[in-house]
Amino acid sequence: MENIQAKRLSVTHWRRWNRKGWSVFASLRRCWAIGVLSAGMSILLLATQGASAQTADTTAVLKTLRIREVGVTGSQTAPARNAQSHTPLFDRKAQAPAPVQTLEAALRLAPSVDVRERGGKGAQADIFIRGGSFDQTMVLLNGIDFTDARTGHQSHALPVDLDCISAVELIDGVPGVGAYAGAVNIRTAPLRPTYLRLEASGGQYGYGYGNLSGAVSAGRFSVLGAASYRRSDGYRHNTDFSNYNAFVRATCDGGRVGFFDLQAGWQDRDFGSNGFYAAYNPDQWEHTATALASLRWLKTAGRFSLGAAASYRKNFDRYDWTRGTAMNRHNTDNAGAKLWADCDWAAGVTSVGGDWAFNHIYSTNLGQPLAHPEGHYTHAKARHTGNLWLRHAKRWQRFDAAASAGVSLTPYGTSALWSLSAGYAPAAGLRLEAGTWQSMRLPTFTDLYYTSPAQINNLDLVPEHAVTYCFGIDYLKRCWNISAQAYYRSGRDIIDWVWREDMGGKWHSEQTSRLDTFGAELAGGYAVSEGFLRRVTLSYGYITTDRNADVIAKSAMDFMRHKAALAVEVRFLRRMSLALTGSVYDRNGSYTHYPEPGNASLTEERGYKPYFLLDGRLQWEKGLCRLYVDATNITDTRYCDIGGIRLPGVWCTGGVVLTIGR
Repeated sequence: MENIQAKRLSVTHWRRWNRKGWSVFASLRRCWAIGVLSAGMSILLLATQGASAQTADTTAVLKTLRIREVGVTGSQTAPARNAQSHTPLFDRKAQAPAPVQTLEAALRLAPSVDVRERGGKGAQADIFIRGGSFDQTMVLLNGIDFTDARTGHQSHALPVDLDCISAVELIDGVPGVGAYAGAVNIRTAPLRPTYLRLEASGGQYGYGYGNLSGAVSAGRFSVLGAASYRRSDGYRHNTDFSNYNAFVRATCDGGRVGFFDLQAGWQDRDFGSNGFYAAYNPDQWEHTATALASLRWLKTAGRFSLGAAASYRKNFDRYDWTRGTAMNRHNTDNAGAKLWADCDWAAGVTSVGGDWAFNHIYSTNLGQPLAHPEGHYTHAKARHTGNLWLRHAKRWQRFDAAASAGVSLTPYGTSALWSLSAGYAPAAGLRLEAGTWQSMRLPTFTDLYYTSPAQINNLDLVPEHAVTYCFGIDYLKRCWNISAQAYYRSGRDIIDWVWREDMGGKWHSEQTSRLDTFGAELAGGYAVSEGFLRRVTLSYGYITTDRNADVIAKSAMDFMRHKAALAVEVRFLRRMSLALTGSVYDRNGSYTHYPEPGNASLTEERGYKPYFLLDGRLQWEKGLCRLYVDATNITDTRYCDIGGIRLPGVWCTGGVVLTIGR
């Protein structure tokens, strides 16, 4: 079994005595699962029915175990303040044949996430969670927070390609600074313990993609590395882009010294931004460069577990109102540190910890004016934030419960930090869970300081706060699975850009309203490893909001009201497969349309219209070689996610993948 993921397991029911080495466990008349702790590569017997349901991240796996009769997981205790539940958004093994080439394309099918793109193939996109904004989403890479303090536009610009991503999950209930609407955790892991992989593809609009990746595992050491280049001439005027990624992750089990997990990456991208930030201007352009790194240490001593982590993210951004003429430049530093300890005793597991973050920016227009410019930069600003928490969890045979309390320390004062959760498994494969938690987010540097001919900043903004209530049901039996969730989020002091005629007809950064959000999600599927029909999945998401202020807001009401997706995979002629995904989207809200590019005075108001997308992949695979042909938006639907910015019609590409290893 090669699919290793942090998710509740469906444990095989063993016969009591069937001449297997582990048959003795069946005789104990309890539900057992066998898992793998990557920190020590030892077999861990977990007398629970959901060993990893509360974990928030995983480390790289040093060895893949092929076991037919038992479940395998490579997870460990979460260093997060708390994690109520995990909703899977992407799984590499399950969705490997799907017609997706970028992380954005993969997340677009998840009912919990609204991916709003401005260009093709992930050139520029934002992640919205359950009716929240892109600034209200925390972005984690292998459990490390790399959220950008300047703007959520940059948060998920991470230097990892889809082939390195083993899974993506939505983590609910991370209280305190940052995860107002939730956290998206992107997990990386090698395809195999030791391998070398080369992928090359090309297609319409001058599209080209090359990727070289691989991993080496030797004893207690493992390293995963990847480098890639993606480019296109653009599907319309000034939508060309180029993107370079490089990423490495190394893990080492130092025995008595502890387990070490290091990751580092670099990304450089530029893209033509036709209408991206002002729909009437077709000549915008942007260039960003990001470097990030983190080091995590884990140590277990008896019933105690200790952990520490440090991280750093550097981001440069240049924005041209007219391509070739720089308008805004930003240089952002985000540093963080975290320390926690767990104690497993008779009354349960008690955790205590704290984290600290430092955000700094040099800019041409964000922050406070500098007495002496630093190169191109005339403004700067810095801030410190921190969280302290105490958490206790207890598990019985069919029940589990957890509670946490703490404080968030910010430049705006001290805020409470709390959460409650409980779960019940009345039958094999069935789990019910409920939780409530408090969350908040600080104004970004853009919220506080950004000014332009059309926008006025606001230095009096304070943090947004919310209380969320959630209830979920999961059922898994053999090749069938189904899950349902309902949630309600009560938010106050919501930050948005509001149209003000009394300020000369400009957008003003304000927080004059409350925003209550209700949503429901349903997902289910069928999957087998043999036969013609291999996989069918269906999902649906619904959101509605109630805003108590009668204002014209720029983005808070542009949520995805209805979203449904169907995915089908079939295998035929031994080595051929066909995967199709069909999705329907119905967005609430409206936008200003500019019939004549470059003319800001001629406008009309348009509402978002529902649209349908159909994507497909035809694939042939034998040995180390795999050939595929992708077609996205086969129906050539004309649609937009943001403000009338037209997205690509039908786009065909083809590629080859060579994988050598074991």
